[in-house]
Amino acid sequence: MDSVLPQAYLIGLIVLLAGAAVVVARQILRVRRDELALSRYDSDGKKPGDAAGLYELASVQLRKRLYGQALDNLKLAAKRAEAEGEPAEARAVIQNALGFSLAAQSNYKTAVKHYRLALEAKPNYPVALNNLAFALEKQQKLEEAQATYEKVLSLDAANKTAKKRLKLLERKGGLNEAA
Repeated sequence: MDSVLPQAYLIGLIVLLAGAAVVVARQILRVRRDELALSRYDSDGKKPGDAAGLYELASVQLRKRLYGQALDNLKLAAKRAEAEGEPAEARAVIQNALGFSLAAQSNYKTAVKHYRLALEAKPNYPVALNNLAFALEKQQKLEEAQATYEKVLSLDAANKTAKKRLKLLERKGGLNEAA
């Protein structure tokens, strides 16, 4: 019985350290992947030629919180996606990312415009709807934000973001609960 406690302690410590090592290794690999993607484009100073490459570069920049640079690349990607006749879903993803980049810089009015463009391209896009509702919240358009969150929940009843934000809106603004 005396030897069980030290063994359990050592096994627990080994499991804890192994778990921490896995988490650290995943983070290192993620950062390394992003750095390699950025260096691929920065080494020759040229931007990708197609909308998909520009979106990939901008996505890395968004993860690294380089919102201004991402915004420039996403605008160029949106123009090229239109010119290249990309599918509506691709254009919606680019417009949503454009809106996200603008919202991250507290430019909610323009972000709303891009979220709406994303929704024109793909009407039932829950991520763009959530982002639109959040930007509307920031503009104090609470009723419209509430309706948008409710639309998200009608598309995806398990959407945690919409549920959480709707509850916060109802508590904060005293808005009536629909349904």
